[in-house]
This record gives sequence, structure tokens and C-alpha cells, in this order.
Amino acid sequence: MNGSITIVGLGAGDLDQLPLGVYKTLKNTTDLYLRTKEHPIVQEFEKEEITFASFDDVYEKNDQFEDIYKEITNLLLDAAKAKEIVYAVPGHPLVAERTVQLLLEEGPRKNIGIKIGGGQSFIDALFTAVKADPIEGFQLLDGTALQKDDLRLNQHLIIGQVYDALVASDVKLTLMEKYPDEYEVIIVTAAGSAEESLKKVPLYELDRQVTLNNLTSLYVPPMKTLSLKEFTALKGIIATLRGPNGCPWDKKQTHHSLKKYLIEESYELLEAIEEDDIDHMIEELGDVLLQVMLHSQIGEDEGMFSIEDVIESLSDKMIRRHPHVFGDTIVSNTEDVLKNWNQIKAEEKGEEKIHTSIMDKAGKGLPAVIRAYNIQKYAAKQGFDWNEATEAWKKVHEEIKEFEVEMTNGNKENQLSELGDLLFAVINSARALSIHPEEALEMANQKFLRRFSYIEEKVQESGKTFQDFNLEELDRFWDLAKKEGL
Repeated sequence: MNGSITIVGLGAGDLDQLPLGVYKTLKNTTDLYLRTKEHPIVQEFEKEEITFASFDDVYEKNDQFEDIYKEITNLLLDAAKAKEIVYAVPGHPLVAERTVQLLLEEGPRKNIGIKIGGGQSFIDALFTAVKADPIEGFQLLDGTALQKDDLRLNQHLIIGQVYDALVASDVKLTLMEKYPDEYEVIIVTAAGSAEESLKKVPLYELDRQVTLNNLTSLYVPPMKTLSLKEFTALKGIIATLRGPNGCPWDKKQTHHSLKKYLIEESYELLEAIEEDDIDHMIEELGDVLLQVMLHSQIGEDEGMFSIEDVIESLSDKMIRRHPHVFGDTIVSNTEDVLKNWNQIKAEEKGEEKIHTSIMDKAGKGLPAVIRAYNIQKYAAKQGFDWNEATEAWKKVHEEIKEFEVEMTNGNKENQLSELGDLLFAVINSARALSIHPEEALEMANQKFLRRFSYIEEKVQESGKTFQDFNLEELDRFWDLAKKEGL
């Protein structure tokens, strides 16, 4: 004979609020198990001659909630092997009850029937207690596994399983990443029962106010003004700027008109990174993100694509191209990672089926230095490359001599051509040494700016103008700047 488990909910209040069907089930069973006896209704069981066993001792033996829930589940399945039992939980069986979910998963595997017998959820009682309307949108989240990315600040938020000060502390720290420290929240205990209590506290005091109680939940009211940290707030701002009553400049922009700004903002970000200036990096990353948001909003306005499509495409690509993280592929080093990445990328673009030049990847709209670097990189992938970096550097010397010849000839067109060859050879040498020429050149730019600023200071201190100094004198200032490590 296969056993079965009927799961009922004890509701959020006292015996008078218990559904009749649940009451009959509790009265008529001789094998009743409670997840916890810490519930207002249990005090009345003795008068009703309802006997039970509880799992409160399991909570005392384990430190992790998941271990507690698994042990309770196993004990119930063992008890129901050859008979029918009733398992009662606070509230409704299908609301914030991990043991019930585990029973629904494991019961059929062990040929034990699982039946949900109903009950009253604490959600109704809680919304009644705080006088809020759930139609405005709400979230019900587990306090023992709260993640900041799950939070929707413009909705009513109910956090269950806030058993004690330790859980409350974790909940507080997570909420404070999104909400102001002073934001008022409500600790709701035993909602719907005679012991119901509501306590309003500023968020930063939450863990100082919560005491051990299985019937405690936290209510966080929706924010009237969305935090500027929220992505949805940024999306709304950009949509407003491009909307009917928005900014004339933003409304007239197109994908093509914005191209130059993306390049400028990217270079300003590189400068901030080079300077290791965190505040500047935050600002410039924001400016780059602005360009992404504007292009996405234009796409949405034209009915072509939205920022969600951009995010989905990127997320899909990252998962697809990292099978060693999100799949079963095994890698030993970064070389394996890059090999897999390029192979997957080739398969995505169908490069084995459609003949295209590898140079199409070099980027037609890139600055010349970066484009030259990419051209050489893709040529090297096809085996068209020097074996040693020293060989690439010999080519630099060869191009220097050819350029020197043209310098004396005075032919501007030939000089332009030979100087281009020289620059191309230098960039190739940098690539052979795994040095990105753009990074190296920007470092030289910054070095020159520092030393020239030093020269400007010295000229100003002298009370003279630049025209009062010859090149040899200015060069001495330059040497001084070098000695001072600028």
C-alpha cells in the first residue's frame, strides 16, 4: 500500500478564520504533523482535542534553512510510506513554503501521493493590516535568499521568512543597496490574528527591531519617485527626452548623427582609465551608456528594436560563447577560452559556408591606428605574419630608410605613402610584442602633456612668454620634467 500526504494551511490567524474543510481534516486525522507549533492557532488544538507532532527540534539541529527543509521533507516521506498523514504549515501550503515544494518534487519519485488541501494565505491578512491594494503590483520574496536584482522599487514588497535578527540583517543590507537608509518599512507579526502587531521603523534599524518569530514578515511600501540607480529610471528619462515634450536636440538625433559622439565618449573613457580616476570613469562610463540608450531608444521609436533586444542578444551571446561556464566544456587556460570563442563565433556567422574576406572584420569606421592593428591581427590569424618580433622591427628600419630618401626628394605624395608604410610597420611591431599601439600612443600623449605643462609653468614663473625662449632653453625645461619623473 502506497501512502499519501495531505498538506493543509493553518492560515494567518486564529481558529475562527480557519476554512471548514481544513478544520475537518485536522479533526479527523490521527497522524498530524506541523512544520512548527509556533502559530496562534496551535494554542487552541488542545481544546479541540487535536493531537500533533512538530518539527521544531529540526530547526535547533541545523544552521542552514535548506538543510532544515530537506530533513523535514525526508521525515514526512518516511512517515507516509504505508499510511495517510496530514502535514500542516502556517498560511497557505503554496505560499512561501519550501517544504511543500520539496514534497511535490520528491513524493512522486517515492510513489507517495501529495495532495494540497487548501488554507488561507498570510498575504490577504498582511495587505489588510498595512491597508495596501495589491492591484498596484507587488512582490513576495524570501528573506533567506533575497537578491538586490530581484527588487522592484515601484511595487509593494513583502518579504517573508524574516525569522530573526540575523535574517533581518541580511535583508536590511540588501535593501539598503537600493533604498535610502531612512526609508520607512513595516515589521508585520502574526497578521490577521489577535496577536497582530505592526511596527514602523527606518530601514537602518530593521535588525535591531526584529525578534525570533516564525510569523514575521516585512512590508516595504513602493517608492513614489523611482531611485536614479534603477535601470528603468534611466530608460524612462531617455524615452522622455526623445518624447513629444522632450528635448529638441535629442529628438532630432539619428544613428548616423550620434556616431561621432560614441567615438568621443569612448576615448574619454580610455583617458579616465589611463588616469585611474574612478569618479571620472563612472562619469565616462555613463556617457558611453548614454550613447547605447539613445541608439536603443531611436530603434524603439522606429519600431525596429529596443534596449531589451540589445540586452537579450548580449546575454544570449555571453552564455553561448562561454560553454566552459554555462555548459559542460572543459578548458585549461585562456588560450582554450579564446579558441572556443573564435570557433563558436565562426559557426554563428556561418564563415565556413559563405566566402567573405577576413579583412571585413577590421572595422571600416575605426581610427586608422586601430584599423591597422586589426588588419595585421586578422592577417596573422591566416598565417601571414613574421615568426619573430625582431623580424617585424627590421621592417621598421627598412621603412625608415625609404622615408628618409623621400624626405630629401621633396615629393609630398611619396612622403605620404612612405610615412604611412613606416607607421604601419611600427604598429605591426607593437602587435608582435603584444602591445596595443593605441594604448602606447595615448600613454605617450599623456606623458607629453605632463611635460609640456611643466614647461608652461616654468615659462609663467619666469614672467616671460614662450617667444622669449629659444628651443634649446625650452628643451632644458623638458629635461628637468623628465628628471622629476613626469
